[in-house]
Amino acid sequence: MDLNKLFKAMLVVLPIMALSACSSTSESETDATSSTESSSSTGSANSGVETGGVAPVLTPAEQQQLKFQELRKEHIIYFDFDRSSVSQQFAEVLEAHGDYLVEHPNVRVMIEGHADERGTPEYNIALGERRAKAVAKYLQGMGVQPSQMSVVSYGEEKPMDLSRTDDGFAKNRRAVLVY
Repeated sequence: MDLNKLFKAMLVVLPIMALSACSSTSESETDATSSTESSSSTGSANSGVETGGVAPVLTPAEQQQLKFQELRKEHIIYFDFDRSSVSQQFAEVLEAHGDYLVEHPNVRVMIEGHADERGTPEYNIALGERRAKAVAKYLQGMGVQPSQMSVVSYGEEKPMDLSRTDDGFAKNRRAVLVY
């Protein structure tokens, strides 16, 4: 063999040997690490137990509790024009709030009644009050104590939307639960 080729081959091999000789882990540690890495990448450990990626199984009561927790984030009940009856579409939201208030008898809620600007200020104050009382009555029917609720009407005084469009008026016809 040509000495020049042998010398070049040694220049390639020696740095590789030097790098592997400088390693601080023993062979047994390297073997354990690589077997753990390979088993974790496939999702199962040597014991046969699979970890990660499995959602906890919730009981129906826990599922209902999570659902109500999400529904309680909604705190506005909307009403039709010149109406103060609670629409069936808000039944689940009010059920979630009612459930929470029954379970926490020390918690109080203020129910604000609002109206759009159509109608006289006096009429809108009365309409806002009817809306707030309708929500309070609905919650009371679910077992919420009257002492946990207070009602206030703002009529047309605190609009949510100032656009004076049908959509804007619809947003202003509401009752708001404030904890």
